[in-house]
Amino acid sequence: MPRRPAVPTLTTLCLHNLAQHMQSLWAKDYSDNYLDEYQFRFLVGPFNDLACGLVQELLQLLGRSRRLSRAALHLLLLPHLRQLSLRPCPNLANNALGHLIVLRCQGLSVLELGGCGRLSPSVLVDLAEGLPGLSRLGLAHTQANVQVLSAVGSCCRRLRELDVSGCKKVTPRALRHLGYDPVERSPGCPALRVLLARDLEHAGDGDAAAAAAFLLLALPRLEVLAHGATPDALRLLRSGRLGGPEDSEGFPSLQELARGRGAAAEGAPLTLPLRQLEDVEEEALDTVHAVCPQAEEVSVWLGDGPGPSGLRELPGWKRLSRLMLGCSGRHGRALAEVLPLAQGLGARLRALTLHGFGCRDPLSLPALLASCPGLQSFSAELEVPPDPHTRHEPPEEEPPAPPPRWATDLLPRGLPQLQSFSLSLAGPVPAAHGPVLSSTLASLLCRAPQLQTLRLLAVPFPLDSVLEPALPGLRELRELALAESRVSAGAVWQLLGTDGPLRRLDLSRCPDIHRRDYDGFLQAVRKQRLELDITWE
Repeated sequence: MPRRPAVPTLTTLCLHNLAQHMQSLWAKDYSDNYLDEYQFRFLVGPFNDLACGLVQELLQLLGRSRRLSRAALHLLLLPHLRQLSLRPCPNLANNALGHLIVLRCQGLSVLELGGCGRLSPSVLVDLAEGLPGLSRLGLAHTQANVQVLSAVGSCCRRLRELDVSGCKKVTPRALRHLGYDPVERSPGCPALRVLLARDLEHAGDGDAAAAAAFLLLALPRLEVLAHGATPDALRLLRSGRLGGPEDSEGFPSLQELARGRGAAAEGAPLTLPLRQLEDVEEEALDTVHAVCPQAEEVSVWLGDGPGPSGLRELPGWKRLSRLMLGCSGRHGRALAEVLPLAQGLGARLRALTLHGFGCRDPLSLPALLASCPGLQSFSAELEVPPDPHTRHEPPEEEPPAPPPRWATDLLPRGLPQLQSFSLSLAGPVPAAHGPVLSSTLASLLCRAPQLQTLRLLAVPFPLDSVLEPALPGLRELRELALAESRVSAGAVWQLLGTDGPLRRLDLSRCPDIHRRDYDGFLQAVRKQRLELDITWE
């Protein structure tokens, strides 16, 4: 499956040559003569003639190889640059660099400053005011505050995506400046579609729900609001109790905003265009569904209540295609409870993620997968309770050898669009579960030709007889993780001998893989010059 590195293109070779000589030639001259002057200067070099995309690729290359110095970064702040990310080098981002970005790169449409905590709020304000063409701005874990958000709301009229996650100085009331400019009495960020505001220190304050509701009403195109108070804000909007005293800071009331969105004053139905909803509790599903009928991606946390009553709301979302279900209660839920939901969503479900479900009946897993033939991504962390009627076998006793080939008729139609599959098992698996789960995996792998990522984690029964027959058909597999699972060195050698695009192989804590096996794998990879990264502990 692993392949030798592809022959690099001429463009790639040229960029590597530029990266190799940046520090020793052009960056050295710039450091010696201009670095601390911070004037509008450019050192002429081959990078000046690079197209926008190539400049961005050179920056990424220098960042990945840890060769991006302050001087090299200054040299590549060119007027035709359209995208700039400082995530790989937050330590280089100081106030002087912020001023240079405003001075030299006024055509930027994407600016990623996540983690750049040395940039002062005043410089962040200058960036927002000086780069009005931004469509995506990342300010996560920076010093962004109310002044910065006010500048973004009033100046970045084309902004479509904003990330202020983890900003300690961002309060709930400060977020309102993104949706309204109280000085100009005009809407802010009219094009904003995605607002990420996770992990804010004040997300639990009493004003958080009201502030999130304000954003939902003030930003007409908002499709994603990743904020801890979003579910509470939706409950508030559904209740219709939006009255309150006039705001002393000049912001319109929720009631006034609701009237502007076409809702009457006394709690008439209000719908929002949200496409993605996070951390919705089971009992709030009916409320959230009523306010956000167009949701396409939902994550739900289930309690220990009897029966899947709250799950009945989910098939009512006509556009729902990506779903995460997690069990927040102490006792979890049975995987079989998800079957009616999967059958109701049917072929339109593209991604399904499950956390904390119990697989008491091993046939519930293949039944679930068979109900969703259109899946592109599936991930499940399942708890397999021990069978109380079965005596615990001594740990030194080896399980019976599996048959050479498992039955593959549990998923007769397969999952032809599946690209990512992850299964993690917690707890000792009863002996009766092993054959059914093995047959399920064999049936899946033999009928998933588009599979690119496969993770089988902590699987306690041997996987050789499951993997070996399927390997020739997995021609798109790029990542294989078998951490803590039962797989032999022979199966890995067979994997290394087949052709395919495999790039990463995780064998961490596999009980049947030893140090001598790992050393042999690495030697074979080096000898054959394979482009494969193998992890083992």
